[in-house]
Amino acid sequence: MSARDRADAVYETLLSRAGERWVQPRKERTARLLAFLDDPQRTYRVVHITGTNGKTSTARMIESLLRAHGLRTGLFTSPHLERFTERIMIDGEPIEDAAVADAWDEIEPFVEIVDGELEAAGEEPLTFFELLTVLAFVAVADAPVDVLVLEVGMGGEWDSTNTADGDVAVFAPIDIDHADRLGNTITEIATVKAGIIKQGAAVVSAQQPAEAAEVLRRVTAEKSATIVFEGDEFGLTDQKLAVGGQLISIRGLAGEYLEEYLPQYGAHQGHNAALAVAAVESLIGGAERRIADDIISEGLQGATSPGRLQLLGISPTVIVDAAHNPHGAAALAQAMDDSFDFDEWGVVLGILADKDAAGIVAKLAPAAAHVFATAPDSDRASDADAIADLVEAAGHRATVHPTLADAADAAREWAASTDRRAVVIAGSVVLAGEAIALSEDEDWKSGWRA
Repeated sequence: MSARDRADAVYETLLSRAGERWVQPRKERTARLLAFLDDPQRTYRVVHITGTNGKTSTARMIESLLRAHGLRTGLFTSPHLERFTERIMIDGEPIEDAAVADAWDEIEPFVEIVDGELEAAGEEPLTFFELLTVLAFVAVADAPVDVLVLEVGMGGEWDSTNTADGDVAVFAPIDIDHADRLGNTITEIATVKAGIIKQGAAVVSAQQPAEAAEVLRRVTAEKSATIVFEGDEFGLTDQKLAVGGQLISIRGLAGEYLEEYLPQYGAHQGHNAALAVAAVESLIGGAERRIADDIISEGLQGATSPGRLQLLGISPTVIVDAAHNPHGAAALAQAMDDSFDFDEWGVVLGILADKDAAGIVAKLAPAAAHVFATAPDSDRASDADAIADLVEAAGHRATVHPTLADAADAAREWAASTDRRAVVIAGSVVLAGEAIALSEDEDWKSGWRA
């Protein structure tokens, strides 16, 4: 069996478990399995990241900056866009298939033991995400790495990733999302997310709603940790459009970084970069150690964020963004206005049923001249007709298309009638992954790929 087949077999085994949306407030069972494996998550330093939006982009920037320092890095993010090995990165590259299979061979003998204990206690067996987290911890320990940049799956306090102790706890902007699991208020959600703050840790936070900031300050004090906030101790001081991205200036904890090139669009990505710089400063020395100019340039220029304002094609311009909640949709709408010079946008929109479709439409539809409603290839997809109804009820134009390929064809045809129109595909990480895969199809490359 090839290494790829072995890795795919591991993924199929994980998929047979309760899925990522099956969330129970427990981390003890993940910890139990890790104990059998001698706690691999204790063998490297950890930067732990939570928040509502911007987690993955910020995580990838932090990883790139750390790698530019000469450190060997691991990166664990979710979900993936095309293939599950994207979730576990070693030194900036998706983990090798053989490493996935070998790590699973270490883990598998102990899974049955823990599942048996869970059954005896009347609990559900280990889930997809619990096992994937353990797989990541083992694989990056085997690599080995110096630092793991670790994105929370959901929430924080009881998330399986919280079995690791973050030297630095990073908070991207907190907003309402996953309300059925995390709470209906900013205070409730922030309380769950603040659970990643460990005793004596360095806490680095984006600008937050007052309720969230209050929670973070309180928990930081309880844990004898330290906290810095964007806008107070650090921040983005300037950004200018540049070819393929932007020039940003950052006031860091240890000094200023002026007119650094960031190959990503959107004001929110500039703020993510400021958060990433402060997080890296906190890990390597706080206010006492400025990042060298050549290192910060290499780290920011090398940072990628697939599926986030990613250019897929020209003539007409087509971009994809994984915005999947109202906060993300608002940031996308702002970026469409600030970072591009088009008169009209066509929005290919597909949303999962467990998301706030009305909130996404309210933020994104006003920026669109035409919404091409479709459905992601998922059994959790919202009906395209329902999306179109929301758009039309808000007073905007919408048409319905059964698949992404159909919607993308119609949107490209609409946009090609003038050079002042462009297309954005958004609404779901699943849809973003489909769009990237579609752009790589041989039949679609002509007039689609940049």
